[in-house]
Amino acid sequence: MVLIATCEERIRIFDTTLRDGDQMAGVELSLEDKIEIAKALDELGVDIIEAGFPISSKIDFETIKRVSKELSKAKVAALARASKKDIDEAAASEAHVIHVFIATSNIHLKYKLGLTKEQVLNNIAEAVEYAKEYGALVLFSAEDATRSNREFLVKAYREAVSAGSKYINIPDTVGVATPWEIHGLVSYVRSNLPSWVWIDVHCHNDFGMATANTLAGVFAGANGVQVTVNGFGERAGNAALEEVVAALHFLMRLNTNIELKKLTWVSRLVAEKFRINLQLNKPIVGINAFAHEAGIHVHGVLSNSATYEAMAPEDVGNRRRIVLGRHSGRHAVIWALERIGIKPTNQLVNFILYRLKEVAPKIKKVSEDQIKSWINEFSKIKGVECYAQNPCNTR
Repeated sequence: MVLIATCEERIRIFDTTLRDGDQMAGVELSLEDKIEIAKALDELGVDIIEAGFPISSKIDFETIKRVSKELSKAKVAALARASKKDIDEAAASEAHVIHVFIATSNIHLKYKLGLTKEQVLNNIAEAVEYAKEYGALVLFSAEDATRSNREFLVKAYREAVSAGSKYINIPDTVGVATPWEIHGLVSYVRSNLPSWVWIDVHCHNDFGMATANTLAGVFAGANGVQVTVNGFGERAGNAALEEVVAALHFLMRLNTNIELKKLTWVSRLVAEKFRINLQLNKPIVGINAFAHEAGIHVHGVLSNSATYEAMAPEDVGNRRRIVLGRHSGRHAVIWALERIGIKPTNQLVNFILYRLKEVAPKIKKVSEDQIKSWINEFSKIKGVECYAQNPCNTR
């Protein structure tokens, strides 16, 4: 069996960007793309990388086979339905972890699987036992766990554990849970399984709560999280790796193996490979995640960054941006002038503030070149007094 180091103080990070993320509508990753992303995730410090669903495509199979040998730290997982054919393919891909899943909710049993609950329990036992014979670590997921009957869900997990799985996952497959519901469910499952069983939570973002739900699961006793870079995934996506990891570290004071300063680099690499432009205000890694324009905010941040930043941008590989615009005040202008080596006299600051209020709404983005042109304009004016009315006010 392949063992994966873990401890109570360190939360396990299971990344499924190359499997669940790759199922995002309109995304087509090449073999080379997948391998480059896998290597970046390995460098980032992800514990387990779910590199694909080997029976679904040749690219997934080849990706898993390649990266299982080439990665230096992370273990590689392969997804498999609770069927021998899927498991054979996962084992043939030489994955370290075989991730077996089957649905447990009534709606899936009736409309997708056409199986009784007893048949599902039998399938779980047979599949886990069969996968164990290959010597891999077996992870069992009960698909649509949050819409499953709790008592039956625990029966399913107990069946998997009895068959040899020490590792289970609780998915909010359709993203319908709330943080308090996830907390209650994970607490219930944890209290009904042996303490040595590893528990992951896997949350989708259909109602925008994937990150919050994931943290609630950890608070309730899960010791692993399943995430994707940038939250990429089916429909509205998954819990975002960078958001979950940053929140674990800075809000919950929990450790992971992730190198935080590489979060922004990996985020932007994956966005490039997926050919998706991240929203400017993407938490943690977005261009505007640490951008400030409003005068009050700029004054505070320049005095002490903790006034308006919950963490230092450098801690997650991002950078602070002071943006000049119609909301800017004197401190932002002074900062901009000093940054380009110009002494910020009162008259010059007043002049640039006046120009900002007048021009910024029209040009939207005030560049360094624009500031320099205003400085040149100012230098040609003699006897400049305070540019009346609002420009002399600070924010």
